[in-house]
Amino acid sequence: MTIPILSIVVLLVLLILGTPMVAALLLAVAMNFVLSGQWSIMVPQTMVSGVSQFTLIALPLFVLAGTVMNAGGISGRLFDFARALVGWMRGGLAQVNVLTSMFFGGMIGSSTADLAGSGSILIPAMEKEGYSPEISAAISASSSGIGPLIPPSSPMILYSAVTGTSLGALFLAGLIPGILLGVTFMVQIAILAAWRGWKRHGNLSVNEIIRTGKRALLAFGMPGIIVGGLVFGVFTPSEGGAFAVIYAIFLSMAIYRTLDLRGLYRVFVTSLMMTGELLIIVSLSFALGASLSSAQVPQALAGMIDVFTPGDSMFMRLLILMVLAIIAGMFLDPLIPVLVPVILPALLIHDVDLLHFGVLMVMAVVIGQLTPPMAIALIITGRIARTDQLKIFAANMPFLLAILGFTIVLMAVPELATWLPSLMR
Repeated sequence: MTIPILSIVVLLVLLILGTPMVAALLLAVAMNFVLSGQWSIMVPQTMVSGVSQFTLIALPLFVLAGTVMNAGGISGRLFDFARALVGWMRGGLAQVNVLTSMFFGGMIGSSTADLAGSGSILIPAMEKEGYSPEISAAISASSSGIGPLIPPSSPMILYSAVTGTSLGALFLAGLIPGILLGVTFMVQIAILAAWRGWKRHGNLSVNEIIRTGKRALLAFGMPGIIVGGLVFGVFTPSEGGAFAVIYAIFLSMAIYRTLDLRGLYRVFVTSLMMTGELLIIVSLSFALGASLSSAQVPQALAGMIDVFTPGDSMFMRLLILMVLAIIAGMFLDPLIPVLVPVILPALLIHDVDLLHFGVLMVMAVVIGQLTPPMAIALIITGRIARTDQLKIFAANMPFLLAILGFTIVLMAVPELATWLPSLMR
């Protein structure tokens, strides 16, 4: 077991030193298999089988669809509609920030893509209205965490590929928690707005809601196609991704005419680079997970969970696993393809509901993106707001505590995630 543990230590040290994830993971896997003498046999087979999962076909398609929607200026229409709906509340632009992320998450499924699209609009707008750069960036970073919960979700696609859990069920499982997390943020902002004197952004106007709603109506066809098609069995997740790509291109080029052929070419290149890097990480993660499994690391982890779990409490088992996932998420991005292959045997041994745990893993991803040293969400918003990452982290503490509290509730009440899939089934 010494060599696999040493490779994990090397991986974490490289990530702390700022080494890109692909390079750090490649060096850890190479060292592991060279020292163990299994390089020529296990690595190619495991890497190829890892990326040969049928579910992973959906990943590049949803990435491409989201990138097209982002480049097609959809975020501006969603922002206008959200502003008409909730801008009149106290702390109006902060409320708009959260609602825009809920809308955008149903089309992009990635927090980083959400930040790139809506954050570049909302953070400058909030600063002009008197919000500090730190609080503007903090609210944008936290609200972007709603995106991975609401379908389509890139982390859920990866989780489905690793565990074999139904992707359609995972998409449905994240819907209610995603909406509830958004509502939690909005209630918290209302409290902070009353305390700090944040302004309203305009007045409530039914005519403005109707006008902006018409402009954004076609954009909401994307989540409608995906969720409706999966629920009623019209197509598989990969077919849903293909429909989403066609719909996004048609909407951006033929209807809105905000994307030309040159822009579409840049979108394809960007999507190819994002998908290529992610699939390399996935394949290397499967190889590292296979090595750890052969060294009995998952069994040791399952034994450790038994030692620290009083009685037969499923909540305590989930709590231990989530603490492990959150700590790993502070260093690993993406988290799921690296960690889940290692802990999957422990999940099966302890009869953990993989559907419920999938939503919890997405929450761990969200928390990791908001927590240093990696904290990719804070890095992106810091660049947009031109402020320090640690200042954003301090301003974001109330929202981070809300996310942690919501995660504990989600652990204690699994029906929040499992009720809708069971109903649709």
